Amino acid sequence: MSRTDLPSSSAPSTDGQPELKRVMGPGLLLLFIIGDILGTGIYALTGQVAGEVGGAAWLPFVIAFAVALVTACSYLELVTKYPQAAGAALYVHKAFGKHFLTFLVCFTVMCSGITSASAASRAFAANLVTGFGIDAGNVLVLLIALGFMCLVLLVNLRGVAESLKINVLLTAVELSGLLLVVLISGYFIAGGNADFSRVVAFETASDKGVFLAVSTATSLAFFAMVGFEDSVNMAEETRDPARVFPRVMLTGLGIAGLIYVLVSVCAVAVVPVGRLASSETPLATVVQTAAPDFPIADLLPFISMFAVANSALINMLMASRLLYGMSKQGVLPPSLSKVHAVRRTPQVAILFTTAIAFGLITFVSLKPDSPVVALLGGTTSLLLLTVFAGVNLSVLVLRRDRVDTRHFRAGRLLPVVGTITCLYLVLPWSSGRPADQYDIAGVLLLIGVVLWTITWLIRRGTPVSDADRPDETAHH
Repeated sequence: MSRTDLPSSSAPSTDGQPELKRVMGPGLLLLFIIGDILGTGIYALTGQVAGEVGGAAWLPFVIAFAVALVTACSYLELVTKYPQAAGAALYVHKAFGKHFLTFLVCFTVMCSGITSASAASRAFAANLVTGFGIDAGNVLVLLIALGFMCLVLLVNLRGVAESLKINVLLTAVELSGLLLVVLISGYFIAGGNADFSRVVAFETASDKGVFLAVSTATSLAFFAMVGFEDSVNMAEETRDPARVFPRVMLTGLGIAGLIYVLVSVCAVAVVPVGRLASSETPLATVVQTAAPDFPIADLLPFISMFAVANSALINMLMASRLLYGMSKQGVLPPSLSKVHAVRRTPQVAILFTTAIAFGLITFVSLKPDSPVVALLGGTTSLLLLTVFAGVNLSVLVLRRDRVDTRHFRAGRLLPVVGTITCLYLVLPWSSGRPADQYDIAGVLLLIGVVLWTITWLIRRGTPVSDADRPDETAHH
């Protein structure tokens, strides 16, 4: 099936399945985007970023924000042009029409979301036992993590409206934790106790120049910026997406970027870089230094629980909608596009992604000190940056595809800049990434290739009836 065989976004459903329910307005979409971007990354990565570049830890976050903003413009052109749930995989398929490439992109994005959600579930369980002072063994932590994922499954099956209402609550708590860091640090700084000279001081490892150190730190910091791309998978559940998406996505990115810069500046001004980089809970260290009598040590595990719970919920929403959208386009088995008759949620896709998450949670929990866990954030950003490069290229290719509806335009320069910068942060000799990240990504992609081969062999042996043939007149 070539890209011209894909049905248009306005084509009615012909498979007897009901359409997804459009429940998201600008407010819910904004909270979805902010809640997806803010999360475990900023709570855990600030110290590691400072360890790469010293006090100028804010700079990698600024660069990561700029790269994300450029790529977001490409996403905005495509999501307003093709307001469907499949996201990057759909765009690459429309641009290049290669089933293998489409499946690989789909698998990469889905895997990054499920892996992140699985790690978040494990972190939720660990924070829960720490917060309540439970002397729990690894098996109990695993059972709590699996139980939490069951809760995410039930919320996801219940409906996107219910899921997004919970997202509003979790985002509020998540955001309050970061604002708490900024406010308490601001009080400390106003008292003249901070050292702002550290904010502009570069301190790099002896084997790295400044440029490579900034690239390595940006590769880490970019993990904290991912999440905006998940929102395009909610396009079929958003009211008037062509009008709403551009201003809401750019606003959400701007708010998240501003918070990140404030947090990183406050962190290095309050705490010496060496101490910050060696802390597993850098933001707790910041508040403990600025206000020693504030009970942050008791409060932080619970704030972190809400942060990672939000990440898990949103990533599982994204993964299930991605599978649903690609199944609806005929790239994945049609059973994955089945929608619950009453709740109107993609039930089979939700169950399928949750089953994968169960396996990943078990693997991560049984090997909590494995490098796979330590390098999960970097591997996730590596996979997504590769996808982002493909999305930026797709914008340029799809300029020849005309649609009747008005849509956002990213221009010609921004997609080119986005492609170059994303590839720069992917390639090993320019990004400064450790080799283990490429090993993990390689194994994940190999699994994807195996699954695609199995799917291709099954479909090759299945005769195509006239009813199953794509309608070539449905798309320009």
